[in-house]
Amino acid sequence: MSTHGQDTDSFYESRGFGKAAGFGRRPVLVVVDLQKGFTDPASPLGGDYSELVAENRRLVDACHDKGVPVVFTTVFYDEAPAQAAAVFQAKVPSLLVLKAGSDWAEIDERLGMTSKDTLVVKQFASAFWGTSLGALMSSWQADTCIVTGVTTSGCVRATVVDSLQHGYRTIVPRECSGDRAPGPHEANLFDMNQKYADVVANDDVVAYLKALPAQTALI
Repeated sequence: MSTHGQDTDSFYESRGFGKAAGFGRRPVLVVVDLQKGFTDPASPLGGDYSELVAENRRLVDACHDKGVPVVFTTVFYDEAPAQAAAVFQAKVPSLLVLKAGSDWAEIDERLGMTSKDTLVVKQFASAFWGTSLGALMSSWQADTCIVTGVTTSGCVRATVVDSLQHGYRTIVPRECSGDRAPGPHEANLFDMNQKYADVVANDDVVAYLKALPAQTALI
């Protein structure tokens, strides 16, 4: 792709986009919607995200080793006829399979979630919208939000934008985010890296976590 005779990367760079914000000292890992409704190919919303799950597990383990808070998000809906998310469900009817108490609402066990991790239930795209995540991040005195999960063009992107708007250095490990098609995935990784987050290799994020001093819980 070119823009006025320049390739896209150099065009954005020439206009001051895509600078690195870098890592902070108090990160939180937010794993977006890696629940069975998305990671099981049998689900209408699902796909084979085995490699993505394995890369996320590396991050989860590294965070556990250093006491870095880990937040898992899940999406599910109850049976009430009137819901705030009715328009969202009308736009994406397959969301209706994500019923409270169903297997589709459960976090994929391959991620190694423990009782020390935090589960946040959301009903819209962003993990911050209408949830306790913002308050939790403040209570942990976080300065960095590592965002992973599915989908890159949907809930990951929405969470990344809100993370930036909450003032956090926002990191997207490239191998830890996935989508249903490569086009939207790559386009949104590019766009997030230009404006909202640092999109970096997962190896670099794992190395950063391993180099951190042990994180102590704040009261």
